[in-house]
Amino acid sequence: MSEAPKSAAAPAAPAAPKAAGRAGRNTELPEHLKSYKGVWVFIEHDRGHVNPVSWELMGEARKLADKLQVDVSGVLLGGPDEPLDAYAAEAYSYGADRCYIMRDAVLKGYRNEPFTKGLTDLVNKHQPEIMLLGATTMGRDLAGSVATTLGTGLTADCTELNIDGRALAATRPTFGGSLLCTIMTLAYRPQMATVRPRVMPMPRRDETRRGEIVEMALGMVETDIVTKLLEFIPDANRNTINLAYADIVISGGKGLKNADNFKLVWELARVLGAEVGATRAVVQAGWTEAERQVGQTGKTVRPKLYIAAGISGAIQHRVGMEGSDIIVAINTDAYAPIFDFAHYGIVGNAMQVLPVLTQAFRSHFDKRIRKIA
Repeated sequence: MSEAPKSAAAPAAPAAPKAAGRAGRNTELPEHLKSYKGVWVFIEHDRGHVNPVSWELMGEARKLADKLQVDVSGVLLGGPDEPLDAYAAEAYSYGADRCYIMRDAVLKGYRNEPFTKGLTDLVNKHQPEIMLLGATTMGRDLAGSVATTLGTGLTADCTELNIDGRALAATRPTFGGSLLCTIMTLAYRPQMATVRPRVMPMPRRDETRRGEIVEMALGMVETDIVTKLLEFIPDANRNTINLAYADIVISGGKGLKNADNFKLVWELARVLGAEVGATRAVVQAGWTEAERQVGQTGKTVRPKLYIAAGISGAIQHRVGMEGSDIIVAINTDAYAPIFDFAHYGIVGNAMQVLPVLTQAFRSHFDKRIRKIA
């Protein structure tokens, strides 16, 4: 009896498509990116001065690199007549092991196109796993274009940086500053982040530290660049408010009720030689200039003394001032969030407390002056 012919094997079922969303995303680092090592800091400088945020980031880079057991490198782009070697020596004192330098006439004065090419060329050749930039006007512009060119991730305006495995865990406020989220770029390199001035503490200098310099040519001519730097016109009103680097900041919030009461903040600030800060609500109400806003959408401050009058302490404001050495809070609500992280709290009406503090400090200083005289 003959056997029945065997039926042809059924074709294999097509693989189910990957689910969209988090489950379908690639979180594994490709093999060709596993060789990326080291932490880089873009050293921002302009007209003979390095932006202090670069040194703040250098200190943070040192901590991250020590956890990863890798080197810290600074990146300097500038013109042939700029003191890039002196900046490199300063970078070593703040924690750098090496500096990558590009000198070219087209790099004198910031323009996005040549700086983007210079930084991306350096990254592609030397392959860092982490790159940090200041969240300044220059840093924000450059970071976005470099991340786009490299096809990697960028976390902006971070308030905290850490290492999780070999991934950079970058924390930033979100949803208008009401929440903090931690973002990791798992499948791409370098991992990029920007940090605003004064978010990180200034590291201690070690003048004995030395490092190496690696130079690389840009390979770009002026005619390749669309934008032209014609003239530098300084803003006469710029830097008249030195909020970010003030030793004492007196800030007022909507708890002061109106613009007339906000003048009490100014009176105390004058006696203490302090800068005046404000919450977003106060700025939006027109009681003071936008340059005085402290918080996620304003300035970050790290003074020795921060006095918060009529401020509830919402996270949007907190991220801009919680690094202060001493925080004194004045609020009528004993359960206001600011009392959770203030060092000293006064439960009371700021309109009554501020004049008393002003008079007390004025009397104290008057006594000291008479004693010296």
